[in-house]
Amino acid sequence: MQNFIEEIFTTPEIWSNTIELDRNEFLIKAGEKDQKVYFVEKGALRVFYLSEFEEITIRFGYKKNFITSLPSFFNNEASLFYIQAIRKTILKTIDKKVFVDFIEKTPARKEQYRLFIEELVSQQIEREIDILTYSPIERLKRVQERSPQLFQEIPGKYIASYLRMTPETLSRIHKS
Repeated sequence: MQNFIEEIFTTPEIWSNTIELDRNEFLIKAGEKDQKVYFVEKGALRVFYLSEFEEITIRFGYKKNFITSLPSFFNNEASLFYIQAIRKTILKTIDKKVFVDFIEKTPARKEQYRLFIEELVSQQIEREIDILTYSPIERLKRVQERSPQLFQEIPGKYIASYLRMTPETLSRIHKS
């Protein structure tokens, strides 16, 4: 899969734009449609859902990650999520049509894309299982094992939201 990502990144003709976001600036807001894939060159973003009561972080993007609002990208529906820069962020963009054409060019790319999507779905299922079944201590442990870089890239208050706990609980668990 790393070869697939590297091939995308090293094919300059597919990139349409570079975007710089300041800290707290939104890439996408709930209700907007967006048909682009974004590659994080520098910085970090969070994907969150705004419920009636709280912001619920569901995903992060940081250096060498792709990020998009999946419902909007795949189905041309309004995004249910916000994507916001956690710190100054530089993104490269690919329009959906260009991305799809790139993938469709070879059977190897199609296969790599399929594996990429399978990995994405697996990650989402892992997170869902964590949230539904494990104690806060176990959730933290599982995320640390899966994504150790997360703790170097993302501030604790956002990790706490992602793990569905308060920042105080996360801090207490870290200290114990």
